[in-house]
Amino acid sequence: MARIVMKFGGTSVADIDRIRNVARHVKREVEAGHEVAVVVSAMAGKTNELVTWTRAASPMHDAREYDAVVASGEQVTAGLLAITLQSMGIHARSWQGWQVPIRTDNAHGAARIIEIDGSFLVERFGEGQVAVIAGFQGLGPDNRIATLGRGGSDTSAVAIAAAVRADRCDIYTDVDGVYTTDPRVEPKARRLAKISFEEMLEMASLGAKVLQVRSVELAMVHKVRTFVRSSFEDPDAPGMGDPINPPGTLICDEEEIVEQQVVTGIAYAKDEAQISLRRVADRPGVSAAIFGPLAETHINVDMIVQNISEDGSKTDMTFTVPTGDLDKAVAVLEKAKVEVGFDAIQSEAGLVKVSVIGIGMRSHAGVAATAFMALAEKGINIRAITTSEIKISILIDGPYAELAVRTLHSVYGLDKH
Repeated sequence: MARIVMKFGGTSVADIDRIRNVARHVKREVEAGHEVAVVVSAMAGKTNELVTWTRAASPMHDAREYDAVVASGEQVTAGLLAITLQSMGIHARSWQGWQVPIRTDNAHGAARIIEIDGSFLVERFGEGQVAVIAGFQGLGPDNRIATLGRGGSDTSAVAIAAAVRADRCDIYTDVDGVYTTDPRVEPKARRLAKISFEEMLEMASLGAKVLQVRSVELAMVHKVRTFVRSSFEDPDAPGMGDPINPPGTLICDEEEIVEQQVVTGIAYAKDEAQISLRRVADRPGVSAAIFGPLAETHINVDMIVQNISEDGSKTDMTFTVPTGDLDKAVAVLEKAKVEVGFDAIQSEAGLVKVSVIGIGMRSHAGVAATAFMALAEKGINIRAITTSEIKISILIDGPYAELAVRTLHSVYGLDKH
């Protein structure tokens, strides 16, 4: 017998038929003798509809009332799933985040989980109950509902799994696992059986949309074994109820991965923009003068490259920001021109960041050189490079994105297994 937290996203619960299908997945685990808690998102499109209504009521709305409105989507799904499970003879009850309670900080609309006392849910397990919990929400210190922001339901599920010491957390979505790259770009992409927390964190932050970064961070901190699975597969198909290795991708500690690949996956992020400050005075504090104002306006700076002149008096500073923030970033920098002391500012949108990821890089030389040679052979110009222990990110022109992904996927042999 295992203790399992199952999470179902918006497309998995989009209508009553899909909720019935979700209920069959839950019933399978219950009938196998497992203790089960379920975390649900709002039905697909419902949160966006609620947000639109809130903004229509008043563009300058109270964040606490915004949370009261948008949290209702998950409440509806939890109730409907509990009713469906009851109709199948399963002892189920729906619970909102504040009833558990999932305690959060006071940042309404983007709250962070502070703590979850798992004893309430463990008590319910003891009664043979399936607890169906509304994701994306908790209870703030002001005793009001607080929503967790983007990726909140995944985060809820992992946090609950940690609180009840679950054997695993199954994240059901519209894909059947994590792939070596985006299958829409490279049809030869393969589903990974296992991927380490660190690799998944890089994949999620670099463009892979399977899981949100926050939930992976939480799983890594608490060592919650997390499976990414498809809710659209037949709940009763062979192997779906495997208690150790169900079909999908296991996100786990790297110690569980016996045969580490040098490269695990290729991620890409479109809509990158490059900003170059020319002939910046090279003196202490200049980087703070550039990046401080950008941080204050919540602009995320990514790749940074610095070139110092021969005499050491001037430097060129090049970095990337999301394309949507380009105009705002240029305006902020123009305002800081006197303090920074640069001669000119140049910018370009429509670039793409392609990243090579793998924990095996730590112990293998020549991984970067392989990427550079492969791209050169295809005539792809590299604008900037950043590296970490398990990642190489390369900035290129947008039209070459798919060619670069396919080239790197092939050169590391990811399409051969």
